[in-house]
Amino acid sequence: MKYRRFGKTNLRLSVFSLGTMRYLASEENAWQTIHKAIVLGINHLETARGYGKSEQYLGEAISVGLPVKRCQVHITTKIPPTADADTMRRYIDESLERLKLDYLDCLGIHGLNTWEHLDWVKAKGGCMQAVQEAIADGRVRHVGFSTHAPLEIILAAIDTDLFEFVNLHYYYFFQRNAEAIQKAFEKDMGVFIISPADKGGRLYTPPQTLKDLCDPLSPLELNYRFLLNDSRITTLSVGPANPDELTEPLRVADCDHKLTPEEITVFQRLENHQKTVLGTDKCSQCYACLPCPENINIPEVLRLRNLAVAYDMDDFGQYRYRMFENAGHWFGGMKASRCTECGDCLPRCPQELDIPALLQDTHSRLNGSSGRRLWG
Repeated sequence: MKYRRFGKTNLRLSVFSLGTMRYLASEENAWQTIHKAIVLGINHLETARGYGKSEQYLGEAISVGLPVKRCQVHITTKIPPTADADTMRRYIDESLERLKLDYLDCLGIHGLNTWEHLDWVKAKGGCMQAVQEAIADGRVRHVGFSTHAPLEIILAAIDTDLFEFVNLHYYYFFQRNAEAIQKAFEKDMGVFIISPADKGGRLYTPPQTLKDLCDPLSPLELNYRFLLNDSRITTLSVGPANPDELTEPLRVADCDHKLTPEEITVFQRLENHQKTVLGTDKCSQCYACLPCPENINIPEVLRLRNLAVAYDMDDFGQYRYRMFENAGHWFGGMKASRCTECGDCLPRCPQELDIPALLQDTHSRLNGSSGRRLWG
């Protein structure tokens, strides 16, 4: 296991962090998963107030006894932004009680996803007042934020200079937040990548087309290598449902070197295949088509289409597409079926894509029963 400095927190975190959203089958399963992760070298455990009984299970594991001293493991919990300090004070106290801890190594403002959330954070007497009090009395050591927001909000949150780290989405198949990665790095913030196996493309169950294109690597391994070779990134979340699911990700826990010629060849093969298959229908993800009068997240819809058409990633596309209109601020935007063919987006597209037709095609391919967040 390799370890990296988590920005200005100066904590040295394992390049994989244990995310605890999925180990909730039982208290025993949670303990076994935590124990194995630590034995394998993971020293950062991340939970959240909103993850069902996750904090409670982690607290029980701590009280039973971890295989290392408390000072050798770093614990983060995440709490949603609040409009007032009193609510945040109560939430911090409740999390510490459930975790059976005197202090948190890191507290993340969880789901800083909207401009309103950012206003709450910046407001005098808002939630950050309570966080700063907890830092002053030693109950919290470091503060950051997690986000599923549009890039503009992420950049604005980083620019507040209130935070020491950021948890965000960034993968080979989703590089929209590259500018946020760079800005965080320039401000010496720790960078934590959320769910690279799942949100990165459901890469633990890849389609055969994608497996063939990535050969001799697996799609999951290739995505991990894309991230681990980037020295600006500190740690990647791994969220096993049980101890056995730690095995495959941690095979690359020591592979943080630069991309090999073989890996570069695979990435070039993926790019060339996408260009060939999509042809003139490929959305370049420039975001010039926004805003949409019907609040359709056109670039994200067309990104999912790109992946489905080029790599047969229909399962992932359906999983994400069905979140539209069902996940609130965690995955904003309306479904493509809301398109009225008003034409506002057409003159803004530098590729002159027939966006309404592509939206209709995406909806036909990917719509189905509604999805929801795992812990929502």
